[in-house]
Amino acid sequence: MRPVPPVRPRDPDGPPSGRALGPGGPENRVAALLLAVLLVIGGLMGLVNLALDGVVRDGVVRTTYAATMAACLLAAVPLVVRRRVGLWQTFGLVLLGDLVYVVVALCTEDPVRYATPLVLLFPSVVAAWFLVPWMLGVHMAAVPVAVLVAVQHSYDSPGGLAVQVAVSAGMLDLVAVGVHLLRRREQRLLSATEALSQHDPLTGLANRRYLVEQVPRLWRQARREGQRVAAMVIDLDHFKQVNDRHGHAAGDAVLQAVAGALADTVRPSDVLARLGGEELVVLGLVGDPGEAAHLAERLRLGVGTARSVHGHAVTASIGVALARPGDGEDAVGALWRLVDRADAAMYEAKQGGRDRVATLASPFPTPPPRRAPAAELLDPPTVPAPRLPGASRTDTG
Repeated sequence: MRPVPPVRPRDPDGPPSGRALGPGGPENRVAALLLAVLLVIGGLMGLVNLALDGVVRDGVVRTTYAATMAACLLAAVPLVVRRRVGLWQTFGLVLLGDLVYVVVALCTEDPVRYATPLVLLFPSVVAAWFLVPWMLGVHMAAVPVAVLVAVQHSYDSPGGLAVQVAVSAGMLDLVAVGVHLLRRREQRLLSATEALSQHDPLTGLANRRYLVEQVPRLWRQARREGQRVAAMVIDLDHFKQVNDRHGHAAGDAVLQAVAGALADTVRPSDVLARLGGEELVVLGLVGDPGEAAHLAERLRLGVGTARSVHGHAVTASIGVALARPGDGEDAVGALWRLVDRADAAMYEAKQGGRDRVATLASPFPTPPPRRAPAAELLDPPTVPAPRLPGASRTDTG
């Protein structure tokens, strides 16, 4: 059986935290507020230019300039109010920044002096940090066009214009590439750290932390769909003997083979995690106890067919317990109560001969042993006295 493949880190070419830049997350709020600050600063600085003589041309051009600055300020309002920004919205704002630069340059008396191409540094950094590569490429292609349109009337010589466009656009695109590469490296480190914090390094399975993180989602889905949550605790039989007889390296190989077999058996929606040692747990949604027992039996058969690279194999005892999540229930606390019940069922499977599935029918703990009646405590049964040395067998009656 093939081992579990290593955990694949998040694609650094994708958006930083998903399609919507991690909606609701800290990174999303930072991105939204950063873009809002840049828009407000750009809009206010542009409005200041309106109060200075000889900066902005008069007439309709001046009105266009003022409307453009007002649009920048208005674009910041939804970012501040909602505190989140989508990938396509960010892409649109970057292109808006390129367009604003062109409008500002065409509306000023001296674009080289009052609308330097370095203004495009802000949208370039934003594009490099937050956008996916092809979106960044669109922006980088737009930069030399924007610079050319903005400064074309400021140079009499085509050669001088070409040099200015090449130097300015080249510097901006070079900065964008550098920031984007830095971002990709940071994303790889974050993804690797996240994978290590949520997955078991030996088997590649989810760990206890990841299991807890998935519980609220499972509980919400179970309530929404009217299903039950099934916990299946899997404990490998006589695993210690493998370590004692063949060494810990052989035991690790067995764990990896078992993990691969279980990963091939569970459903895509199930959560398979290693709790520690040779104990694993599967969480999944089921419609009835029969479905849970069928899945547990498939897991047991999967473990039995797993072979390590050295040919070693083990069996598994599996305990199954079910719960129906309720409204307002603490999902994490309910998880561990459910796992405790499945663990008790697993021990029943051990006591029943191992290599089997046991289901805990009652959600309540097993009652304590029945106490003896009071009459038996006050008048216990007669116990024959010990035979004294040298006495014959007939002396005891």
